[in-house]
Amino acid sequence: MFDLGMSELLVIGIVALIVIGPKDLPVMFRTMGRFTAKARNMAREFSRAMEAAADESGVKDVAKDLRKVTDPKSMGLDALKDAASRFEAWDPKRSARPEPAASAPAPAVPSVPAAPAHGPATQALAESRAAQSAAAAEAAAAMRAARDGEPGQGT
Repeated sequence: MFDLGMSELLVIGIVALIVIGPKDLPVMFRTMGRFTAKARNMAREFSRAMEAAADESGVKDVAKDLRKVTDPKSMGLDALKDAASRFEAWDPKRSARPEPAASAPAPAVPSVPAAPAHGPATQALAESRAAQSAAAAEAAAAMRAARDGEPGQGT
C-alpha cells in the first residue's frame, strides 16, 4: 500500500508530536488504531462475502474445469513439444545417406514392453504409441520400396 520507511515514520512522528502535543498524542494513536482495525474488519467481511457469493454461484467449479481443460497434458501439447524438439534436432545431412540397393527387411515393429502394474489409461497410451510407431515403420518401408522401384526418383 504505502511505502513508508523508518525515516519517513520518524519525521511524521516528530511533526505529530509538535503539532498535536505530547498530551493528546496517545489519544490520537488509539483513535487511529481503532479506525484501522474497523477498516480491516470491513475489508475482511467484504472479501468473505465475495468468496461466499462465488461459492454459491459455482465460480470455483468453473475455474477448476477451465484449468482442467487448458492443461497442456490433457490437450496433448506435451507430445507436440517433444515432436517439435525432435524436429529441431533433426539433421537432414545425416539422414540423407543412400540406402543399399538390396531390399532390406522391414524394421521390426517395436513391441510394448511388459510394464509393472500400469493403469488402463497408461496401457492404452503405450499401445497407441506402439501402433503409431508400427504405422510409421510401414510407411517408411513403403516409401523406400517405391523410391527404389521407380527409376529416376533416387538421389
